[in-house]
Amino acid sequence: MLIQELGSEVRRARQAQGLTQAQLAAQVGLSRNTLNRLENGLFPDLGIRKADALLERLGLELAITPAARERKSADFVGMACTSASVSFREALTPEELVHALLSGKAASNREAHFIVLLEEGPAALLQGLVEQVGAWVKPGKVKRNLAKIAQQVGLTGEAGAWRKIG
Repeated sequence: MLIQELGSEVRRARQAQGLTQAQLAAQVGLSRNTLNRLENGLFPDLGIRKADALLERLGLELAITPAARERKSADFVGMACTSASVSFREALTPEELVHALLSGKAASNREAHFIVLLEEGPAALLQGLVEQVGAWVKPGKVKRNLAKIAQQVGLTGEAGAWRKIG
C-alpha cells in the first residue's frame, strides 16, 4: 500500500464519520497539518504507531496480505517515469512524479523530464497517469496540477498530448 492510498482511505473514513481534520488530529495526537498532508498524499512517511492510532480511531485496520503475482492494472506512474527519463542520466523517480502531481510543482532539477513527458508522452499514458494518481485525491486535482507544472516548465502552446486529457 502506498502512503497516498492510506491517506485517501483516511480522508474517506474521516468524512464518513463527520470529523474535521482538526478533530481527528487532536484525538490521535497528530497535528492538523500532518493529517492534511497525509490525506493529500504529500506526507512522505508515517510511523506505524501513528498510523495504527489513526486507523483504530477510524475503525480501520491495516492488513498484511500476500503480494499479487500479477498487477491488476497498468503502472502508469512507472511507465511515465520511464518515458520522461529516456534522454537523461538521472531518472525521474515515482516518488518525485507523484509528489509533483499532488503538489503542482516539479522539482527544478526535473523540469526537463516533465517537458519530455508532457510534450512527447502518449495521450493514453498521460490519461492513465492522471487517473491512477487522481484516485487518491479530490477529482480534478491532478489534472489542474499537471497544467500548473506545464506552465512552470514553460509549455504554453497548444502542442502536447497533456492538453487532450479528459
